[in-house]
Amino acid sequence: MCREISLQYLKGVGPSWKKKLIKLGIHTLGDLFYYFPFRYQDKRKVSSIKELEENKEALIEGKVLVRNLRYPKRRTPFTRLGIFEALVSDGKDRILCIWFNQSYLKNVIKAKDKLWIFGKVRRYRNRLCFICPEFEKAEGSFTLGRIVGVYRVKEGMSQRRLRRIIFENLRKYAHLIEEPIPFYIRERLNLPNINKSLWQIHFPSDSGEIEISRKRFIFEELFFSQILIFLRKTKRRLKKGVTFKVKQPVIDRIKQRLGFQLTTSQKETLFQVLEDMKKDYPMCRLIQGDVGCGKTAVALFAIGVCVSNGYQAVFCVPTEVLAHQHFITVSNIFKDLKYKVEILVSSLPVRKKREIIKELREGKINVVVGTHALLEEEVKFKNLGLVVIDEQHKFGVAQRVLLSKKGNNPDCLVMSATPIPRSLALSLYGDLDLSIIKEKPPGRKEPTTFTVNEKDREKVYSFVKRKLKEGRQAFFVFSVIEESEDEEILSLERMYERIKEEFSSFKVEMLHGRIKSEEKERIIKEYAKGRIDILVATTVVEVGLNVENATVMVIENPEKFGLAQLHQLRGRIQRATFDSYFILILRENLSENAKKRIKILEKTNDGFKIAEEDLALRGPGEFFGLRQAGFSKSYLANPLKEVELLKEARKMAYEVIRKDPLLKNSCHRPIKKHLNFWLSFFQKDNESS
Repeated sequence: MCREISLQYLKGVGPSWKKKLIKLGIHTLGDLFYYFPFRYQDKRKVSSIKELEENKEALIEGKVLVRNLRYPKRRTPFTRLGIFEALVSDGKDRILCIWFNQSYLKNVIKAKDKLWIFGKVRRYRNRLCFICPEFEKAEGSFTLGRIVGVYRVKEGMSQRRLRRIIFENLRKYAHLIEEPIPFYIRERLNLPNINKSLWQIHFPSDSGEIEISRKRFIFEELFFSQILIFLRKTKRRLKKGVTFKVKQPVIDRIKQRLGFQLTTSQKETLFQVLEDMKKDYPMCRLIQGDVGCGKTAVALFAIGVCVSNGYQAVFCVPTEVLAHQHFITVSNIFKDLKYKVEILVSSLPVRKKREIIKELREGKINVVVGTHALLEEEVKFKNLGLVVIDEQHKFGVAQRVLLSKKGNNPDCLVMSATPIPRSLALSLYGDLDLSIIKEKPPGRKEPTTFTVNEKDREKVYSFVKRKLKEGRQAFFVFSVIEESEDEEILSLERMYERIKEEFSSFKVEMLHGRIKSEEKERIIKEYAKGRIDILVATTVVEVGLNVENATVMVIENPEKFGLAQLHQLRGRIQRATFDSYFILILRENLSENAKKRIKILEKTNDGFKIAEEDLALRGPGEFFGLRQAGFSKSYLANPLKEVELLKEARKMAYEVIRKDPLLKNSCHRPIKKHLNFWLSFFQKDNESS
């Protein structure tokens, strides 16, 4: 297939540029053509020097009057290799062009050269200049008079050279690239063919061509992601899994041990999970719900059913703090049923670790709770029947698959507290069946959230003291453990002593990821028993630390956390039956965007609304859960902004697989032929994460 032509056969790609392209993840002609510009420059209008405005991009034509390479006496990283300057005139006015650390330009730009200069006009030493602009010799200019794509390149790579390589190879091969989207789908959505789209996205004539070609390639990417998801789901249902029998006495015993009534949402989700477990193919279900909605309670029933059928269950969580918390919960729930429950984390003593691994292999342990330590090759099971993964966004697809391979097609239940719209969740995690728990257990009070200026810190301390005297407990949470270059970011270590001094009549302890496991466990137990008044911590408390008496949480530098993460942290005090308070200390010079994000937390406790606002403000790269879905490094598609196109792609992909699951129809053969291209892209993306 033409897309698979290797780099060494492409026009303009010698050994040096082959290495450079591989660094960009480009290995074939297909990769090169699908390496799209991330923005565009409009080089259609030529300005005079007199028309130039500060902080605006412009294109000028001029002649080099003089040029000079100088080395300042005081060298900085920007001037280490010298400062190259060229004074350029358009016949009426002059402007200085400056390049830092590009001394080689003395051999490229000569006096009397005619150049096209493009860049943002800056003020430097009280005069307008071009700072490190792009330039081309006027004769034979490749980009003049058109909209020009700008590509993400690494150091030592020239935009001009990359554009030239793409141009030459489009001219040679574009007409040979086979169309992967069936004609009837393109016609329905009014999408241009691939040959036309490739030219339009790399070398557009106007902004309309960019828009229509982008839409076409975004759809293609989303469409193939959904095809692959549906094929994976179909393949899963052909596998022979464990068929579990649901024993009512076990269900009743767990309900009794829980000590509370399940909400309607929990009951519906539990019904879906138990129905899945009765089937003869492996369950693969995502339980999605807001902080404190009771996802873990549903997982406990699944574990009970699994073990009562003679199989082992594994409960995988992202942090040791959460592992210890779940270990205590699981042990208490199954105490009466005499299930043997163990914990496996990296910090366990070697002898204890070996003993647990041996007993897992022999089938003597019924349930194991653990972290990434469970993924190690030496961890094997006698008869694994159920894999439960908490905090789905902290793990990738690869880890999920790795755990499942430790059994013979075990059931898999994953949980996420990142609430995103249902249609989007189905598309991002389409290989999973989806359950949503929307209700929260009755009687739980929502925390009061408010922001405080850092100059009013003493008022916060007074408020916390008042609550501690009432018998409550508190958290102080920091984004970093040690001092950083940014002096405005308060570190845990820097503030711990100050908090201890401020609250000298109370018991204060520190908790973070570097503390040894035994010490961590001791602190958590002491805090849970009420023997510690204040826990000064990092985000290790984000998940799993459930202390009913903890009613105050103070967050330092909240702008350094994601909204979803702050909402998770707030969930640590949301479980309390007392009034609770979530306090965000803001520094003076916070950006408007950061203030706007934080205000969202004051307005609502609804995780779904918070997640949608977070998506709109921060984009997908920083939002939880995208890496394992294969969207983090996409060519063009932002599934969180292209929701309508994503729905369309999902609908079309479902229609194709429903009618033609083996892709045998002649109109679907191009889809089959291009599956490997897209599969390798999504797999590369997951590996890189």
